[in-house]
Amino acid sequence: MTARSGGEETTRSGPHRVGDVMTRAVVAVGRKAPFKDLVERMTQWEVSALPVLEGDGRVIGLVSEADLLPKEEFRDSDPDRFTQLRRLSDLAKAGAVAADELMSTPAVTVHCDATLAEAARVMALRHVKRLPVVNAEGVLEGMVSRGDLLKVFLRPDKDLADEIRRDVVDVLFPAPVEPVHITVVEGVATLTGRVRDAAHIPLAVRLVRGVEGVVGVDCRLTAADGE
Repeated sequence: MTARSGGEETTRSGPHRVGDVMTRAVVAVGRKAPFKDLVERMTQWEVSALPVLEGDGRVIGLVSEADLLPKEEFRDSDPDRFTQLRRLSDLAKAGAVAADELMSTPAVTVHCDATLAEAARVMALRHVKRLPVVNAEGVLEGMVSRGDLLKVFLRPDKDLADEIRRDVVDVLFPAPVEPVHITVVEGVATLTGRVRDAAHIPLAVRLVRGVEGVVGVDCRLTAADGE
């Protein structure tokens, strides 16, 4: 594919999945794409990485700007023996002329039904900034970046308050001593009121914190028995 569009901002109530925020139209290349073509595509479409595809669209690797830079870094240098041993992979990329010589493989990927938290953990553990999104056969379906995962924090405060009411408060405190009030300002949720079961208060805090798009929780709930 040689076109790209940004993923749409999502504001629906959760759970949110990678498929909700990923970019569906992706610029990709074949394994024999030449070095110059990789640079031209990254520049033209303003992307920092390109999935490398084989056959019917199966992802076999990923070429990033970092994979291309060694060619410039070592252009006029004569690295010593220590550098050669320490930077063996980068030196190999400096001499590469096609995608299959430059790509990181196997590609670190994620499925579209993975949660945003799962995708964030993969990025953190594997030290990557973006992930190809694939189906069960490994065929490319989109790309998700760190920026895409942050889109849940654009959810309107009202949507967050409605989800907290429906999925947390009404479930844990169906008959409170005093009405539970929920206010959300800039993503910070504040809960006030008196409830019958003190044991449910810590659970409520944990569940509210788990609502995607919530930045913080200020729990001012008290129990009827004073606990």
